[in-house]
Amino acid sequence: MRKQTKIAAVVSAAALLAIGASMTSFAATGWQEEDGTWVYYNRAGEKVANAWEYSGDNRFYLDDAGNMATDSLIEDNDDYYYVDANGAMVRNRWVAIDNENAGEENQPDVWWYYFQANGKAYKNNHASGQIFKKVINGKTYAFDEDGKMQYGWVDTNTGVTNYDDNAFAECDYYFGDENDGAMSIGWREIALTDVTDAETEQPGDSYWDSDQVRWFYFKSSGKKQTSTDNKTINGRKYGFDNYGRMIADWHTAETNDSTLQNASRRGGAAGGAATATDATKYARTFQYFSSPEDGARFTKGWFKVVPGYYLNLDDYNDGNERWYYADGQGKLYAGQIKAIKGKKYAFDIKGGMISGLALLTVDSSNNILEYADDDGKYDSKDNFLKTARGLGSDRAFYYFSDNEDKDGSMKTGSQKVTLDGETLTFKFKKGGTGAGKGINGEDEKKYYLGGLLLTADVDNKIEIVNVNKNSADYLKKTTLDEFIRDSGLVAQTTVADGKKIGAASAGDTVFVSTDASLLPTDAAATGLNLSSKLGDYRIINTAGNVVKSGSKVDGDGYKVVLKNNKIEQIVVAD
Repeated sequence: MRKQTKIAAVVSAAALLAIGASMTSFAATGWQEEDGTWVYYNRAGEKVANAWEYSGDNRFYLDDAGNMATDSLIEDNDDYYYVDANGAMVRNRWVAIDNENAGEENQPDVWWYYFQANGKAYKNNHASGQIFKKVINGKTYAFDEDGKMQYGWVDTNTGVTNYDDNAFAECDYYFGDENDGAMSIGWREIALTDVTDAETEQPGDSYWDSDQVRWFYFKSSGKKQTSTDNKTINGRKYGFDNYGRMIADWHTAETNDSTLQNASRRGGAAGGAATATDATKYARTFQYFSSPEDGARFTKGWFKVVPGYYLNLDDYNDGNERWYYADGQGKLYAGQIKAIKGKKYAFDIKGGMISGLALLTVDSSNNILEYADDDGKYDSKDNFLKTARGLGSDRAFYYFSDNEDKDGSMKTGSQKVTLDGETLTFKFKKGGTGAGKGINGEDEKKYYLGGLLLTADVDNKIEIVNVNKNSADYLKKTTLDEFIRDSGLVAQTTVADGKKIGAASAGDTVFVSTDASLLPTDAAATGLNLSSKLGDYRIINTAGNVVKSGSKVDGDGYKVVLKNNKIEQIVVAD
């Protein structure tokens, strides 16, 4: 704002005489020039002092010595006036007056006053101490009890300027700086110093440091916008804290809840009372408001950023960017599997999108109760099999695209997944209840564990699988050699010369059960049929196919004899 600067106090006789034809000498009455200044005599011939007198349309002030005042602030009956360099009362004008305390703390170089049509300066006459506001040339200004234009943060209740470092937190109105005191309306960027709550917001983020430059939004009334995370301004959504600062970066109203903070950092209940459910609820309170430079409107839909200090401490410290999705209110999806534009995505309990192979505990409402991040639990085929063998009914493996920047959606059906450099075949349920879960058991005459297709290792050629769902070893895969030793099978006497027992020929060693009740009464007649003992097992090859009948030899030289999918003999050829 440009205000009219004060007129320099340089007065010439010619200038004074030009004020008006009426200011002329009349013997001992009216205006008289004495010793280079003007005085005024009343009808009694007395010099007038401490009073106003007219000359033409202008009013002039006679000081206590009776001399006409010039370039001065006049206090008269608790009102303030100003006379210019010619002594004339100023009307309808801004005037800047030197501040005798300039250079001291919170003292400007000049004080601005506005003088009305009657010459009086606007000043605060409110007995209650409320802000005194006046509209001048379409803008609103505030004035104190001495007529000085106020600037900066002005207290709503006392009507005085607040110079404290935390004035932004205590005041609702901002009136610009010492040279532009118009009441702020709309957006305004304001420097803040020594913010006491800086470390309770987002520690480590420079935007929340004690010295800040922050955006505020002032309503048409001049009052700042506060306490909302969903304010529409010019068609865009913004947030403001309870002090009126525009929210930027990560924000949650629950920042100071230490229980929830710890739950989020840990991802569960370990080490405290908070649970994974608490962590999920906490994450869902977070919003991302972009950067201050981008206008800090809240982000909805997909975005990729480093999480905040309280949202995910590990990724924050490591500077790891994660993908997030915010709903129409700017709130994060967290701890759930959600359908977005026809595809399903998973979000961990801290709100980050999950990609790749994931071990999840999911309830009937698709809430993720636990996300067991890899951490060596399934980073290789062997580790995967160990982990998958120990799964309960509520835990399952899911697969989401590894290329998170292009997709990240849930994958179903047959999929190729790479673990520790080895590309493996998985299969995930396509639809219905439990869609996306890794298949556990038989599917299309093949067996899967946690979604992984069970196959024999190339070197072993064939391997044996337990298919008894009631067994603690369900879907356990072993070599024939391991199986023989672990299952209590022992070698029958070598088949005598000239004899044949099933597929075992003379000289072959045949394995049978140690359980005498299962031994055939006539080995030669029965062929040592072990199906009663081994009916819960299947033989698979390197492609994962079940060997139905005939005989197959593994890498250790064991020959297995099968009929109708069942094992009849295990033989070691001579």
